[in-house]
Amino acid sequence: MSAGHSHNHDHGHDHSPADFGRAFAIGIVLNLGFVIAETVFGFFANSMSLLADAGHNLSDVLGLVVAWTGAAMAKRASTPRFTYGLKKASILAAVINGLFLMVAVGAITAEAIRRLLNPSPTEAGIVIVVAAIGIVINGATAWLFARGRDDDINIRGAYLHMAADAAVSAAVVFAGLVILWTGQQWVDPVMSLAVAAVILWSSFGLFKESVWMSLAGVPSGIDLDQVEAALGELEGVETVHDLHVWPLSTTETALTAHLVAPHVPSTDALLGAARAMLHDRFGIEHCTIQVERIHLEDTRC
Repeated sequence: MSAGHSHNHDHGHDHSPADFGRAFAIGIVLNLGFVIAETVFGFFANSMSLLADAGHNLSDVLGLVVAWTGAAMAKRASTPRFTYGLKKASILAAVINGLFLMVAVGAITAEAIRRLLNPSPTEAGIVIVVAAIGIVINGATAWLFARGRDDDINIRGAYLHMAADAAVSAAVVFAGLVILWTGQQWVDPVMSLAVAAVILWSSFGLFKESVWMSLAGVPSGIDLDQVEAALGELEGVETVHDLHVWPLSTTETALTAHLVAPHVPSTDALLGAARAMLHDRFGIEHCTIQVERIHLEDTRC
């Protein structure tokens, strides 16, 4: 029995996280300043919508800090202790961001219900002006992360936070206008409940996927059966076994597999074809493939 063994860590394409350091810095400064202003004016206007939005924006500032930290840690070089570096830090950051959002939803919902049971007057004019500023700030921050939202779940989390905030600020403006026109104070806490619903809806998928990735689940964009079938279609391959695919980070995927190819003339050619196919079809960069001349019932260490 002869066998070939291949590691591939660089196949002409860089899947490392893009540098969004400047975007994170700008987003944190803008949103932190807005949180302070929104909190002050929220208390002054006695507006639960503004205070709820300020609380959510604060969680987003913390989320941006966590996402930035995770992205920076993911770029750390490998060490004898962490042989893949700290790539999974970006996944952990996405999970923490999801938890921040869940806490924010609970706090906003509890306070909105309290305001519904004990209504109080709101300064609609202040609400409208401050929330309108929020649309601009949150929209601009979301734009900073727009180019990376399809490639990195950590960046997507930052983008969704900011895009949802822009939509929420628009809803708060609407609530202020309704109060100004009708004098119906119940609109403010009801809109806060709508804010909580939007946050929950926009973040649940992100939270679910980040937890899945933290458990080393197959990334959502990859079908394991298709990967196995594609490897089995390579020339000379009879069967595929011990196939595993998991995320190394929010942008990189790893694979290990054993290919049974008893009559393949060149294991090097087969390994090269496998690496190229995995890169081109599935975006898998880190692969460890063993070619077996005979099928071993149990090759695990």
